Amino acid sequence: MNHNLPYRLILLHLLLLQPLHTWSQKIKENPAQTLLRPRLVVGIVVDQMRYDYLYRYYDKYGEGGFKRMLREGFNARNNHYHYSNTSTGAGHASIYSGSAPAVHGILGNDWYVPALNKKINCVEDKTVVGVGAADAESGERSPANLMVTTMTDQLRIATNFRSRTVSIALKDRSSILPGGHSANHAYWYDGDNGNWITSTYYRTELPAWVRNFNALKLPSKYLQKGWQTLLPIAEYTQSTPDDQSYEEKLPDNAKAVFPHKLMPAGGIDFDRIGSTPWGNTLTKDMAIAAVKGEQLGKGNDTDFLALSFSAPDGVGHRFGPNSVEQEDLYLRLDRELEELFLFLDQWTGKGQYTVFLTADHGVMDVPEFLTEHKIPAGRYNTNVVHQKIQEALSAEFGGEHFIKAFSLRQIYLDKKKMREKNVSMDQVQEVIREKMLAYPEITDVLNLSKLSSESIPDYQKQLYLNEYNRKRSGDLLIVFQPGWIGRNHVGTTHGTPYNYDTHVPFVMFGWGIRQGETLQRTHISDIAPTLSALLHILPPSGSIGNVIHQALK
Repeated sequence: MNHNLPYRLILLHLLLLQPLHTWSQKIKENPAQTLLRPRLVVGIVVDQMRYDYLYRYYDKYGEGGFKRMLREGFNARNNHYHYSNTSTGAGHASIYSGSAPAVHGILGNDWYVPALNKKINCVEDKTVVGVGAADAESGERSPANLMVTTMTDQLRIATNFRSRTVSIALKDRSSILPGGHSANHAYWYDGDNGNWITSTYYRTELPAWVRNFNALKLPSKYLQKGWQTLLPIAEYTQSTPDDQSYEEKLPDNAKAVFPHKLMPAGGIDFDRIGSTPWGNTLTKDMAIAAVKGEQLGKGNDTDFLALSFSAPDGVGHRFGPNSVEQEDLYLRLDRELEELFLFLDQWTGKGQYTVFLTADHGVMDVPEFLTEHKIPAGRYNTNVVHQKIQEALSAEFGGEHFIKAFSLRQIYLDKKKMREKNVSMDQVQEVIREKMLAYPEITDVLNLSKLSSESIPDYQKQLYLNEYNRKRSGDLLIVFQPGWIGRNHVGTTHGTPYNYDTHVPFVMFGWGIRQGETLQRTHISDIAPTLSALLHILPPSGSIGNVIHQALK
């Protein structure tokens, strides 16, 4: 007889009960949240960050910013935009909705509205007014033009609105669209008075912590420092020499070279901070103040901080990807991220929060830089292109050009007048196409309502289809050659379906995220469903993306 059997049964019984005891203990410690989720999600969008910036400056990054994300987290290395007009408004809407302009309706930063016969800002809302703003117009902003929900909306719904969402960015659209329709707070920067503001869509007065933060007058303090390189300038080996004629100088500076003066002789221009690394510093400062002020991550439900660093776009447009300014900005941003992560480690506990980082679009190299190295590139004058189109139509149709507006490289036609003159869309398209193909910068003119029958590669066709919103888009689309931009004289821009604009980072780390990477092609629309799966919530209402399951524990 085995006299030890009762003791073994008791031991087995205790071992079997141990997981249940551990789980019940967790429930007792946090009875309102039996489903395990991170305390806080931090979504970081870098405005104008190409994928290659993760590695271009890798050797000079510290260990606690970009490198920490790559080391501890999951890197989707082949992540792309899935539509053609890669711009800030559309990018932020697509990241947080898991959708595309064809569905969520945010075509760009602005677009033409035929019924109003004018362009509107993507977050324009005349039914609200600014709170803390220097003038009413800068505060007439809300997510009213967004036609779908966001992952921040879905988290609020899933927790019966106990979860809190705070959204912060220098740019209004970069704050408002990520916050969705139900954000508790959305703040953006007023370049007229140097304050963080909101609108009556969210609240009728600024909270005390925002008023106190504005009272610190940090923009003035930062601008007074000017902008000098973080490292000795000889160490900026990933950049061209500092003095380049194709870079755009900052106001009140004789040349586009270091050191940059940021204070005009007559006083302070608060708006200048958006074209300097200090814009990132100010945004990080505001983010930390928001976490403290709203006690994010301290409740029983997951909170969400939507954070967008807008300053890289201001620097990138002026100086370009190969400038000392751009390298310096990213080295400094790396340090801002490290400070933010160290703060979150202390605030919520290391491993208790989830971070994702991506970008709203990439950017093209400055055309003159490319041509110096025998790479095809150039600039075109948008107004001249539009004039040539109108002249061609007028010559063909007896003085009528039938064009109501140009917007986002699209042509809005007066179809009523076309019917009166018995002129078809195909006729107008062919006249424009024949004229435009004579120019080296233009490859085609497409009928947006008949994209499926256009003779273009299937890959590009899908990008244009994901852009086309029947209620808001135009009728014809002008397609420009890779390497050509419509920005005159200096600097560079984005907004095309080409890889330099579509290939952006998507890195996650923290609670619930596996360590690793994938070279499988992913899309911006995959971010919201992946985070939704992590949080055990429904994906946004217009989501068309897929869960990147390899990234989740």
